[in-house]
Amino acid sequence: MASGLVRIALECDNNCGPVRLLEEQNWRAFCNGKKCGFAGRKEYCGVKEWKLLKALEPVSMGAGVMPSYGEGERTEIMYMRAKFERIVGSRDSEAFYMMNPDSNGAPELSVYLLRV
Repeated sequence: MASGLVRIALECDNNCGPVRLLEEQNWRAFCNGKKCGFAGRKEYCGVKEWKLLKALEPVSMGAGVMPSYGEGERTEIMYMRAKFERIVGSRDSEAFYMMNPDSNGAPELSVYLLRV
């Protein structure tokens, strides 16, 4: 994000079911137009996730790295907390724009959810 605008697109297949877009399970991930892998929806938060969310509770806005202690190893978890504007285009498309109050009003990060 230091180099400019970041656009993340998550695409899922149109299964013609009654599932809302945010409830889709599997996604293809693209970053600035290049395929970068896959994403999945997490069904529940475990104990480790709740500890992380509780640690981030006082943070109103910002990004950083928190130490995380896994099974015998020390890892780091990157986090970002910000205000996003949600725009619903249709039943099959939504967008989230991270608005930075310090900039000129242009979003630094855009996340698009598309059912194709």
